[in-house]
Amino acid sequence: MSESKTEKAVEIARGLRIVFSRLRRRLRDLTPGDDLTGSQLAVLTELGKHGPASASQLAAREGMTNQSMGATVASLESLGLLERAPDSTDGRRLLLSLTATGRERFAGDRAAREEWFVQLLADYDEADLDTLRRALELLEGISLK
Repeated sequence: MSESKTEKAVEIARGLRIVFSRLRRRLRDLTPGDDLTGSQLAVLTELGKHGPASASQLAAREGMTNQSMGATVASLESLGLLERAPDSTDGRRLLLSLTATGRERFAGDRAAREEWFVQLLADYDEADLDTLRRALELLEGISLK
């Protein structure tokens, strides 16, 4: 990378970090009765999007230790948001899934965040929406590296 390209990359990286931090805080503020930690919300979202998983799978996906995931899972279980069941293909392994209450919570939180975004984006013109779509494609590529 040339020096000017490196400087641009540093500036963009800092800007993205700031914007993502603000968005993350704002989205957390939108969830009704947000009594869950970031780790708990991440597990709820992961199970809501992708279905049942083992605690070790969730820990790997979220970059957590198995011990930390165990504590997170136990707290979500005590709140009645998830449950454990034997894996039908490997009876030694337990799979975690959302309870009906957990699914309702996931759907409600997701709907609130999506509604907020849709209302904000409605104020943008077509050209800006196209620019945001392209930026989203680029960010998706970054997220997969």
